[in-house]
Amino acid sequence: MFGKSQLKFRAGGLALTSLMVAFAVYILLAEGGGPPDFSSARDAVQRRPSGAPQLVAYEPLPAMDTEMCAWSPASADTTLIAALQYQQGVAPSSAAAPDEERSVVDADRAPVRVIRDTYPTYSAVAVDLNSNEVYLQDENLFGLKVFDRLANTPPTASFTEPKRVLGGIKTKLEFNCGLYVDPKTGDVYSVNNDTVDTMTVFPRDAQGNVLPMRELYTPHRTFGIAVDEQAEEMYLTVQHPPAVVVYPKMAEGDARPIRILEGKLTGLEDAHGIAIDTKNNWMFVSNHGSTSTAPADSSVIAIKRQIPGSGQFHPPSISVYPLKAEGDTPPLRVIEGPRTRLNWPAAMSLDPERGELYVANDADDSILVFRATDSGNVAPARIIQGSKTGIKNPTGVFVDLKNDELWVSNMGNHTATVYPRAASGDAAPLRTIRSAPVGKLALAIGNPGAVGYDSKREEILVPN
Repeated sequence: MFGKSQLKFRAGGLALTSLMVAFAVYILLAEGGGPPDFSSARDAVQRRPSGAPQLVAYEPLPAMDTEMCAWSPASADTTLIAALQYQQGVAPSSAAAPDEERSVVDADRAPVRVIRDTYPTYSAVAVDLNSNEVYLQDENLFGLKVFDRLANTPPTASFTEPKRVLGGIKTKLEFNCGLYVDPKTGDVYSVNNDTVDTMTVFPRDAQGNVLPMRELYTPHRTFGIAVDEQAEEMYLTVQHPPAVVVYPKMAEGDARPIRILEGKLTGLEDAHGIAIDTKNNWMFVSNHGSTSTAPADSSVIAIKRQIPGSGQFHPPSISVYPLKAEGDTPPLRVIEGPRTRLNWPAAMSLDPERGELYVANDADDSILVFRATDSGNVAPARIIQGSKTGIKNPTGVFVDLKNDELWVSNMGNHTATVYPRAASGDAAPLRTIRSAPVGKLALAIGNPGAVGYDSKREEILVPN
C-alpha cells in the first residue's frame, strides 16, 4: 500500500516539472521572436458555435469631432432608479450627486383646505306605512336616515334630527341609490351603486354601524329596484351594460338571476329607474340615453370590454315591456321626444289606482306625471315644477296611496318634500324635511376621479 502511494506522488512530481519546463520554453520564444501563431486554432473556434455569446466581427466607427451622445449624470432619473430598486426588493437609495442638497418632505400632513359636502344628499325615498316612518337614502354620507312621516322642518331651524341613522363600514352602504321597504315586514332593501356591488337588507329597526341581515351580490352599476310582492320577485336595473335582472325576492349571496332582460333590441340605454304594474303586467324602465356597442357575446353576468369609440348619446326615454320579459325582447312602446321633457329620468313610482306614472326628472328639477298607457313623443299629463315646490335635482319619488301623498327626495338641496298626490304646477309642499340650513345647495360631488384647475378663470373643475 505504501509503495503504490509513493509511485503516485513521484508521477505527479514529474508531471509538474514537465509543465514548468514547457512554460519556460514559451517565455524564451516570446522574448526571441514573438508568440507562436495560434490564428488557425482561433479561426476554427470562431467558426464553431460554442453555446455562449461570442465576438465574431467588428467594424471601427468613423472618427468624429463631437460627442456622439449627450452625457447624462446617473442621478438624472431617480424615479426610474427607485422603481427598479422597488421591483428588485432593494431598499431605495439616492442616486443624486454627493453635493446635491435633498429636502425631506412629510407626506402625511393635513391639507390646506377640503372641498366636500358635509350634509346628507337624498337619492331615494320610501315610506313604511305600518310604522308611519319615511326612509331617506343618503348617497353623500353613505347611510339611511329615518324620520317620522309627519316631520316638518321649521323655516328657522337648521335641520330636522332623524329618529334613527343607519351607516358605517359594516353596513356596506356606499353610493346607495335604490330603496325599497317591504310593506309587510318593514325590511329595508338598499341598492348600492358604483363601489359596492352588493344589495343589503336590514330589519325595520336597524340603526348604527351594523351588519345587514342579508346580502345579494349584484352586477356592477346596479341602480333601481322594484318588487312584485305577489310573485315574490325582485327587479333591479343595471346602468351599463344596460339590463334588468330579476331575482327571487329572498335571494342572497351569489344567487343567479331567474331572468335577464338585455340586448340591442331592448332599447335599454343607461337604465336607471324601474316601476312595475302587476295589474296590466307591464314593466317601466327609465333610460338616460347613453350607450355603447358591445361584442355579440357580452352579458351583464359576464361583462365584456366595449368596442372603443362606439359610445353614443340618444334622447332619454321610458321603455315599457311585458312584466315577464327576458332576453333581447323589444319594448311594447317607448315614451321619448322633446315634448316629454325627459332629462335624466331617475326613479319612478306607479299609481295603479289612477293609472299614472310619476318620474323624478333630475336635470329638469321637476316631477313628470304620465299616463301608464302613454307612448311616443307625448307631453306629461302633469308637471310639478317651480320655485315654490322646493324641488332641486330630484332622483327619488314615492306614491303614498294610503295617505294620498307624493314624496320626493331632492339631491340638489338636502331635502325631502311631500305634496298632495294630485299636485300640479308650482305647488308648495305640504311638508319639508330639511337636513341642512335654508338655501344650502348640494356641492354635487359624487365619486370624483380627477380634478383640474382653470388658471384663467381661477376655477376648480371636478368631473363626477
